[in-house]
Amino acid sequence: MNNGTVRKVLIIVFWLLLWQGASALVHNSILLAGPYEALLALITLAQTPEFWISILLTFLKITLGFMAGLVTGILFAGLSYRFRLFREFITPPVSVIKSIPVASFVIMVIIWAGASSLATVISALVVFPMIYHNVLSGLDSTASSMIEMGRLFRFRFIDKARYIFFPSVLSHLQSAILISSGMAFKSGIAAEVIGRPLRSVGSGLYLSKISLATSDLFAWTFCAVILAYLFEKAMSLILRRISSK
Repeated sequence: MNNGTVRKVLIIVFWLLLWQGASALVHNSILLAGPYEALLALITLAQTPEFWISILLTFLKITLGFMAGLVTGILFAGLSYRFRLFREFITPPVSVIKSIPVASFVIMVIIWAGASSLATVISALVVFPMIYHNVLSGLDSTASSMIEMGRLFRFRFIDKARYIFFPSVLSHLQSAILISSGMAFKSGIAAEVIGRPLRSVGSGLYLSKISLATSDLFAWTFCAVILAYLFEKAMSLILRRISSK
């Protein structure tokens, strides 16, 4: 391992030891379970098929919601850039979606669609305004000289999108995707905690709370963090591949 990797490992070990020390001082696993207890809880949970089904379903639902918000945000940003009337028409609902608390959306979705689709809808609603605003900002910042060049050489629509607008939008889109991917998992799992759909990470967190199983709470939280981290890394890799072409 290189020096950077060793340093990161030592930092992680330091915080784990600090956590374990704090747990030992509190000496109450309900108030603060240590990393060792959390690891044992995670191992126990991992031996049940319901645990893996919950992880998979939550991941798929939030990923679906993220992709829906991503595609819709890009599409609406393109329409807003092209049609001024559409931008004026869509601005109020986008502002409302961005401003309304997630808990309010959760209650409305439970009433309208039930808890099963909760994580998908909430993730999409959180991701959509971030993607929309960033892509629209990238389109608005496209150099007028490049647009004029496209007109002069009579670029086809696909060529304009690829060679003129895409380079301007890419950096804005990258930052929006990296930020919104984490937010999608945070909001999606938070929605599951409120709605408690069967076989979900949020339901596992809620059951840990009502049973005062703090070690299980940390184990489920660790899984949520890992899911968000892996998804963010996957999106970063995809974006690097796209930008290198």
